[in-house]
Amino acid sequence: MQRRVPIALCLIAAALLGGITVNAREAATTQKVWLSDLDISKTQQGWGEPHRNSSVDGHPLRIGGRAFEHGLGTHADSALYVQLDGRGRKFTGWVGVDDEVGRKGSVEFRILADGKEIYQSGLLKGGDSAKPFDVDVSAVKMLILLVNSGLDGINFDHADWADAMIEGVGSKPDTVHAPKEEAVILTPKPSPQPQIKGAKVFGVRPGHPFLYMIPATGDRPMTFSAVGLPAGLRLDSETGIITGSLPDKGEYVVTLQAGNALGMVQRKFRIVCGPRIGLTPALGWNSWNCFAGAVTAEKVKAAAEAMISSGLAQHGWTYINIDDFWEVNPGATNDPTLQGPQRDDQGRILPNPRFADMKGLVDYVHALGLKIGLYSSPGPLTCGGCVGSYQHEQQDAERYGEWGFDYLKYDWCSYGQVAPRNPKLDDLKKPYLVMRAALDKAPRDILLSLCQYGMGNVWEWGAEVGGNSWRTTGDITDSWGSMSGIGFAQDTPAPYAGPGHFNDPDMLVVGKVGWGPSLHNTHLTPNEQYTHISLWCLLCSPLLIGCDMTQLDAFALNLLTNDEVLEVNQDPLGRQARRIAQEGSSEVWAKPMEDGSVAAGLFNRDEIPRTVTAKWSDLKLSGKMRVRDLWRQKDLGTFDGRFETEIPRHGVVLIRLFPAE
Repeated sequence: MQRRVPIALCLIAAALLGGITVNAREAATTQKVWLSDLDISKTQQGWGEPHRNSSVDGHPLRIGGRAFEHGLGTHADSALYVQLDGRGRKFTGWVGVDDEVGRKGSVEFRILADGKEIYQSGLLKGGDSAKPFDVDVSAVKMLILLVNSGLDGINFDHADWADAMIEGVGSKPDTVHAPKEEAVILTPKPSPQPQIKGAKVFGVRPGHPFLYMIPATGDRPMTFSAVGLPAGLRLDSETGIITGSLPDKGEYVVTLQAGNALGMVQRKFRIVCGPRIGLTPALGWNSWNCFAGAVTAEKVKAAAEAMISSGLAQHGWTYINIDDFWEVNPGATNDPTLQGPQRDDQGRILPNPRFADMKGLVDYVHALGLKIGLYSSPGPLTCGGCVGSYQHEQQDAERYGEWGFDYLKYDWCSYGQVAPRNPKLDDLKKPYLVMRAALDKAPRDILLSLCQYGMGNVWEWGAEVGGNSWRTTGDITDSWGSMSGIGFAQDTPAPYAGPGHFNDPDMLVVGKVGWGPSLHNTHLTPNEQYTHISLWCLLCSPLLIGCDMTQLDAFALNLLTNDEVLEVNQDPLGRQARRIAQEGSSEVWAKPMEDGSVAAGLFNRDEIPRTVTAKWSDLKLSGKMRVRDLWRQKDLGTFDGRFETEIPRHGVVLIRLFPAE
């Protein structure tokens, strides 16, 4: 006899069976995906390239003595956007500094889920054990994997996401690029009325050639004059170029004047004739970050012409610096433009055929009212394999003086083959002492830029060996990780900067760069470029434009011609900014100005917008302060006790605080 089942029970059973079917279907599509199986090429990082299943240097992944088969080898500061679209369930793995750097390096790993932090590793150092993580990513649309450098910069920050796995349902996750930004120009155009800009102080040695072009904005034609110009100097009233020489030590306060059809302005200018030169950081251009080994005399000449035609010189930009590859390159036998005799019969260095008339090039740049720099190495060869100055230091310095150069970048490079294997402090100082002494015998002022990447804490002794600036870091690239990792690590060297001697975190990477014949728009976003220029100005760094100046677009030109921002860099006090506050990825850097005001940068290093606060107690201020936005060149109001504002991803607000009247 067949039993009838009640309809209600049939419905319940069907529902249960349906649920089991759905769960089974979901279980069947649940998958585990190694992070390294995704497209890791979209990783942004401060140095090198991301590696799948190996460290950033290409070695097997190993953290704290433990080996891992799968993972992402990256380098701080780094970020990888992973689009889950709600398909994820769990993200697990291990993090740490790869063993290939020994006990060097320090990083922090962070995971953001739709803008909210869901994991923070804390500071991990080289040699530490791998740290596990296990986070719930259910319903998360966007996962951001971050590696931040410690406060010691990005050197040796080889970071591993080891055995990192995403568990989820449906299709495999995607990696995507960081969000794009519109290039918004913040700074208003200069007034057509005359305004005198640039540094307020200038150093020159007695008896040496004086060359200074009065930087003034406004409609042309413009006429120039100077009240109190000391004997020995003369001013071209049409170009505003001051030349001549001062025979004796002394200090002179001159009133510079500039006028056009709309009016006339004047400004005090202090000339200090004595042993110190380079009293404010150098403003100019360097060939390396755009042309590298493809530099030619024609490209250098074009850069000088662009410095004038673009109006940059009207804001105080002065130096046109030739980097490596002006010399003969013995190893480049397949390139006749790099061949030829290395030195003449008297041992004097000779340029390669690309620079057939070096004296003529120098004279051309000087005639424009600009200065010009050169590059060499204390070793037998430069970084690019060209002829260096080893055992020819005096001859080379004399040659630079004969040609008329005003600046020398002196790069350690192959000197490492000459110096002891483990150089002591005296070994690090020696080549720079030798070249400074040689340069001082030349009958002209030549700034000396030490380039040895911060070895031996060069900031502690760079001024002692006669350096006017010294690199504190390795080479910069046009990535957020590189620029921010270098720039925000400059707090330690800060006390050693001052008039005539400055820390140098490397050249600017805005505009079209490329390190060779092929150029590209900088990979820095617009906000990152504002951060770059703001931070470098606060750091009193030499500002050396690294792009092709013949291809400056409106945004890049605007970045480089904000006089209120440049004034922070060129302030006669010469004090470098310090980090005065930090909360997570928000930082405040500030520096005192000669007039008693304070310049401060409020930075957001995070991947999401943050509110950043500058407190008067941190700034050593009290009472009401007038706050001025330097990029927008407008007052924001009067504030008491603090100023706070929301700042976008990787952005900045650069302000100057004055006592309220």
